[in-house]
Amino acid sequence: MKLASSFPLAVAAVLSLSLTACGDDKPSGASTPTPTPSVTATPTESTPTETGPVKRSKTELTKALLELKELPSGFSEEEDDPAEGSTPFSAPTSKCKPLVKLLNADEAPDSKRSVHRSFSGSQEGPYIDFSLDSMSTSKAVRELQTSYKEAVASCKKVTMRMEGAGSTQMEVVETAAPQFGDEPFAFKLTGVSGPKEGLEFDAAITGIGDVILAVGVLAGQPGELDGATEAAVEKARTTLTKTGG
Repeated sequence: MKLASSFPLAVAAVLSLSLTACGDDKPSGASTPTPTPSVTATPTESTPTETGPVKRSKTELTKALLELKELPSGFSEEEDDPAEGSTPFSAPTSKCKPLVKLLNADEAPDSKRSVHRSFSGSQEGPYIDFSLDSMSTSKAVRELQTSYKEAVASCKKVTMRMEGAGSTQMEVVETAAPQFGDEPFAFKLTGVSGPKEGLEFDAAITGIGDVILAVGVLAGQPGELDGATEAAVEKARTTLTKTGG
């Protein structure tokens, strides 16, 4: 099983998990949905204040990630087996090049430190991935968010090609973002033709000062991205504040 420590959301990693679990069959979603992590909190969308430059250690960022014990029962943590250099996404149009570059990246562009964890609820899903990238300043976080929004807005479809599973055309659409963190943004990839037709991947990107948080949910149920993002923001914000972020 190959897991890519990639930005955003280890997209290729989570898709690889689905392909491994489901073979070449079209995904049917979770037959017995596992509750997503959630905490009691008020939506925390805010106008970020300028921070940085801040130096973050890998240990510090790792502590700010959600752990298995903080998720509901039924989840398991996926083994980290990086597949660096993997480029599962492509597109025939130049307008999609920025998005394809981001989807295939091993970490956030200009990231100083990058960490991630992946979890699965069952063989049918949901698969949830959390990643944190230290960008040194909040300005760098906002610039990356802007680049990502522009890339998604400019691209309507990408091709996902996974070894042994053929190619699937994925529709790209911006979606309503979970309102947690600084200037949250969300999008969805949906398989519209090919062996993974019907596959849905929801992603959210939000800022926490000088750190950018990415959350991805594959084969999830409505509301799961919101719950996962809320829990991840709460954990990261509390932990990074305690460590002086």
